[in-house]
Amino acid sequence: MDQEQLQQARHSCAHLLAAAVRSIWPQALNAIGPAIESGFYQDFDMGDVTVSEADLPKIEEKMRELVKQWGPFQTMEVSVEQARKDFSYNKYKLELIEEFAEGGKKITENDPGNFLDLCKGGHSGDPQKELRHFKLLSLAGAYWRGSEKNKMLTRIYGTAWPTKDELMKHLNMIEEAKKRDHRKLGKEMGLFVFSDLVGSGMPLFTPKGALVRSQIVQYSRDLNTKIGFGEVHTPNINKGELFKISGHYDKYKDDMLMVKTHYSDEEYFLKPMNCPQHTQIYASSMRSFRDLPIRYSDFANLYRDEQPGELSGLTRLRSFCQDDGHCFCREDQIAEEFSNVLGVIKEALATYGLNYWIRLSLSDQKQPEKYLGDRDTWQKAEATLRELLKKNKVEHKEAIGEAAFYGPKMDIIAKDSLGREWQISTIQLDLNMPARFGLKYIDSDGKEKTPVMIHRALVGSPERFMGILIEHFAGAFPVWLAPVQVALLPVSEKHVAGAQKIAAEFRAAGIRVETDTADETVGKKVRNAAKQKVPYIVVMGDRELEGGEWAVRVRGVEEQLPIQKLDFIARVQDEIKKRR
Repeated sequence: MDQEQLQQARHSCAHLLAAAVRSIWPQALNAIGPAIESGFYQDFDMGDVTVSEADLPKIEEKMRELVKQWGPFQTMEVSVEQARKDFSYNKYKLELIEEFAEGGKKITENDPGNFLDLCKGGHSGDPQKELRHFKLLSLAGAYWRGSEKNKMLTRIYGTAWPTKDELMKHLNMIEEAKKRDHRKLGKEMGLFVFSDLVGSGMPLFTPKGALVRSQIVQYSRDLNTKIGFGEVHTPNINKGELFKISGHYDKYKDDMLMVKTHYSDEEYFLKPMNCPQHTQIYASSMRSFRDLPIRYSDFANLYRDEQPGELSGLTRLRSFCQDDGHCFCREDQIAEEFSNVLGVIKEALATYGLNYWIRLSLSDQKQPEKYLGDRDTWQKAEATLRELLKKNKVEHKEAIGEAAFYGPKMDIIAKDSLGREWQISTIQLDLNMPARFGLKYIDSDGKEKTPVMIHRALVGSPERFMGILIEHFAGAFPVWLAPVQVALLPVSEKHVAGAQKIAAEFRAAGIRVETDTADETVGKKVRNAAKQKVPYIVVMGDRELEGGEWAVRVRGVEEQLPIQKLDFIARVQDEIKKRR
């Protein structure tokens, strides 16, 4: 089964799910049910019935019973009147039918034998054979058509695979992902909290969590310095006029948070991106071709008005920052800038232990209204990016419609330890925004030219990336990232003072250390430190305090490490320095 057939099978499973639910609860109305990356879902208006996860086995059983009667899906093009008649009982289908009719789209119905549904097609050719290895996973609430103004529907998620082995492998991955859930581990490890009084999607980092976040930021700062980016600092609030010129006002306004001032009728917004402000730093002086490239990095907070249902721990937030950067350069400098940025991104991902692939995100010519600028400018930018990837011998996949609204981009899709994919780093080529802001430089011939603008992020949002890393490492951060690198556990009260003295030595050596002075058994202290994923644990007894050899518990290693104190300090320092 190829990828297209698999997606058709998953989409068919969504129809099968709808048939099963309506068979059990005839009053239920099915809305939409697409295939998604690893499975499918179906939205339902359940009326007065409340469905829970306890009902999923019953629904699954009905799906397996019904599919035995299914054959190849029959697709029929019907008139608007016929469609209205067939789905007169379902207000959601009727809304879609009226929309299709108004847009002049043809209306198609599908039936595998005993379940008529409204659908454009793309189904299994042999449901009895291909719809065997599926599993219902969970329920969630979902507004009809994604709008909070509409009714909240019940969404049932499922997964489907060509073979039983692939299904079981995916289910095992889901179970492992639950154990690694950064929201769960973040709470257990005391890294961050959310507060209803502060607002959803706006995390509060504890000292430990802030420390991990600051290490991610500092590493990006070091990489920025390596390739010549100077850090700037810009305000969180901006006049609406800035975003009108940049194009964000027209293309992105619904995702921006408005700010009210008591002293002006002007519109102000919390900024969703740094790029418009960086244009103003560039524009503050006349530039010569000798000044370019000019590179700015920025870690200021950004804000986006995400829908509540889309927020997810640290991986989807309303308030966050980015290891953001913009380079203003001449056309003949694009290749070198591109190569420099790509080089440090690769270095960062190697340090974090993440595999990746590269996506060339292009515009969709069928939807020109989504983008700024003319087609010639886009073709030039896209051709330039293609050539750069080819020149750097970078293997990549093209994705139509994934470009930013101001330019094409190269996205780094990282794979974590469970094989899940996350879009993090990006390099974007922008030939539109500099012209919109009238940015210029004096070229070698004495004439004014418009610079090229390169947008780039190294790991993206440090907050989001921290959530990814928690799950990637299952909370067991490498030593340089760990909030506590060494835990000292005094055997008894008489060993506390000595342990605290040694802890001071470690801090002076630049090592993050914690001393457990609780009136607990050594076994309990070891278990507590292990639960906190501390890389190194040392029980402090008479021998350790009197200068004898230490027996260090190394996270993930069964045998203890015999080592002298000063050698141990040197070892930890080396791991921190080299970010191993």
